[in-house]
Amino acid sequence: MDIIGKVTGIKYQVLFAKSLKDITIKDFDINEMPSVCLLTDNKHTFAISKWVSPKRTRSYPFERVYNTLHISKKITVIPIVKDEGAKGDRDFIQWDTVSLMSLLDVFVIFAYYENAKIVGDKITNQKFNNKYILSKIKQIEQYHSSALHWNLNELNTNLHDIIDKAKTSYGHIELNTKVKLHNANGLDRFKEKIGKDVSLFMAFSRDKAQKAQSREFVTIQPKESLSTLSKAKITITNYLGGQYFLTVDEIKITPTKVSLIEGKHSKNALLPSKGDMKDGLLKMILYCNLSEVTINGNRINSEAVLNLTSSKIKGVIRSISSKKDITQFFSKNSFSALQIKLVETIFSEAKQNNFIIKIQHLK
Repeated sequence: MDIIGKVTGIKYQVLFAKSLKDITIKDFDINEMPSVCLLTDNKHTFAISKWVSPKRTRSYPFERVYNTLHISKKITVIPIVKDEGAKGDRDFIQWDTVSLMSLLDVFVIFAYYENAKIVGDKITNQKFNNKYILSKIKQIEQYHSSALHWNLNELNTNLHDIIDKAKTSYGHIELNTKVKLHNANGLDRFKEKIGKDVSLFMAFSRDKAQKAQSREFVTIQPKESLSTLSKAKITITNYLGGQYFLTVDEIKITPTKVSLIEGKHSKNALLPSKGDMKDGLLKMILYCNLSEVTINGNRINSEAVLNLTSSKIKGVIRSISSKKDITQFFSKNSFSALQIKLVETIFSEAKQNNFIIKIQHLK
């Protein structure tokens, strides 16, 4: 079953973001900063997040970006490529990642690693070139157009140069560590396939994303526990030209609507981790802003649902439940004051943004 929807704009109020550490520009080192922070330079203040891989399924990058969305100017630093060694993974930046960041009004700095440490026959603890990132931050300070315009301009004018820097840098890392990396021709092929036109990058990434979507469609992730196995492919398009090839964890269809359900599960705790929740909330930002949803070509209304499940939970509660029922649920499951505050916050976010959160028992 193929679901298609459009996003014409994002309206969303973030309530669950963490407080961010303040860092001044003179103390800034991308490699030493937390995964998310506030950076100040004279009159300029940015929320900055960093990815440890261009692959979206590694290390909760969506959680990190989510924690910056309440700040007016947002930057995220993403490696253009990450090579862990010939016997490890090599991941490349994808168009859909850039398009999603543009849609969320996040400036992207495409970065590259300049050194690493050895662990067995792989490399680890890779460090960004901080001087390069600082130079890009300074450019963004003086940039008065949108994040979309910046991101497209970087792709059109600087992507090839950054790939060349990454290729040279990985050559030095291979020489210094004596760890064999993937063939550098792969970077040349990547550079060639994306061309000098964003549309070629889109097409190249789209093909890879569709293949990944097809693999994900038949895979149950460890942190998913579903009441049904009704996974479905969903393709989201937007006015930026981006297409996101995603897999909905679960769908429920009635004659009047389809529920798009993102599932997060915990076996050993009452609730999934904050990282899992925020990863799910970023999906809610997309799903609750969908319009013109079709299933196999037929128009249908949609609703977004974040399903938080646990083997330890007793009963079920929804963000739209009565205050009395929610209070009884807290008592029945012996929620702590912190857990109550957490649930009340995410329930408020759900109500504010017109989606549903469901907390229930599931083995």
